[in-house]
Formats: sequence, structure tokens, C-alpha cells
Amino acid sequence: MTSTFPNISISTERLVLRPLDEDDIAAMAEMMNDEQVAAWTSVPQPFTQDDARRWITGHAPAERTAGRGLDLAVTEFLTQRLVGVIQLGKTNWRVRSTELSYIVASWARGEGYASEAALGTAQWLFTDQKFERIELRTAADNTASQQVAQKIGCISEGVLRNACIARIRAEDGTWADTRTDFIVWSLLPEDLEGAGEQLSDSGSFTSYSAYTDWN
Repeated sequence: MTSTFPNISISTERLVLRPLDEDDIAAMAEMMNDEQVAAWTSVPQPFTQDDARRWITGHAPAERTAGRGLDLAVTEFLTQRLVGVIQLGKTNWRVRSTELSYIVASWARGEGYASEAALGTAQWLFTDQKFERIELRTAADNTASQQVAQKIGCISEGVLRNACIARIRAEDGTWADTRTDFIVWSLLPEDLEGAGEQLSDSGSFTSYSAYTDWN
């Protein structure tokens, strides 16, 4: 029997992480049509509302059902506005490990939302799901993503040389692939102590509840 992640809602001080739904289509399409998202992810460009609909109604439920991962919308608690996406993938249920990645909308960057969402997800994985390892991979030149990894307490384990395909703007304005390195980070349950102290000034907390409206 395949292990799967449960339907879950994760609440932090400022955010609610929940399953994606069709009300997120327009906001997701807008978020993905961004220079930084195009440069550092494999998201197709341009990213249309049809692409967002396929992700939300097809890809995300299929990943969860197959036990491979989990996609969560990251929303502001007060406004319910979509600020980003948290993804878990390449999950190994025997080892109790998974790979975590995050995308934040351009208007929401610089607010600490990525680290708050990632830390809340990590706390849930370690305490509720009894996971033993979370892995992150950041492109060598993606300093913003590396800062998130450091802030939540990740330890750099090394470099995967030439393992990442990033994108750069060509002279004609189109996107062209370029090869770079991946920095590999890991987070273990004991690593969260330092991250908790670092974020304690914000009064950050995390709670979990079942989510019954999964599409």
C-alpha cells in the first residue's frame, strides 16, 4: 500500500498553507510569469491559466495520490491572498525523507514568507509525520533561496556540479537554458532548535488541522 500525505492545513503566525484549489488559478498564473521564477525553476514560460489549472486539478492531486509529494498553497492569514507555493517531492517513505522547494510571488518577497512557510512545513513533517530528513537544492547563483535554507537551519552538504538547468534572457528576449551547480542542503529534526530560536522574535507558531475539501 502506497503511503501518502494527508489532507492538511498548516497555520503559522501570518500564513495558512492549504491544498491548492481552482480559485488559485489566476493568482498562480500571475505569480509564475515572473523573471525570478523563470530563471530558477522549470515552470514553462509563459505560464497560462490553463497551465495553472492543469497543475492544480491534475499534477498536484496525482503527486499526492501516488505518494510522491504534496503541493500546498501559501496564503496570507488576514487577506487569504496567494503568496506562494510549497512543494514536497521525491518522497522516500522508507527513509522518511522528502525534498522541499518553494516559490514566492514577486510582490510578497522580502517579508520572510518563504522561510516561515518552509519552517512550518518542516515542523509538521518532523512532528506529525515523523520524517527524519528534508532536502533542499538551490541553484548556485540563487542567493535568495540559499538565504531561506540557512534561515530555517539547513546544513549545506555539498555541490552537485553542473546538475542544474537555469534560464537566462537571450538577446531576442526569449529564455535560453544555462547549466550551473546545485547546492544541496539538509534539515534534520535536531536542526530545528536553532531555527526556532532565530525566528522566535516574530512569535512564530505552527498548528495543523485536517483539510476536508481536497479536490
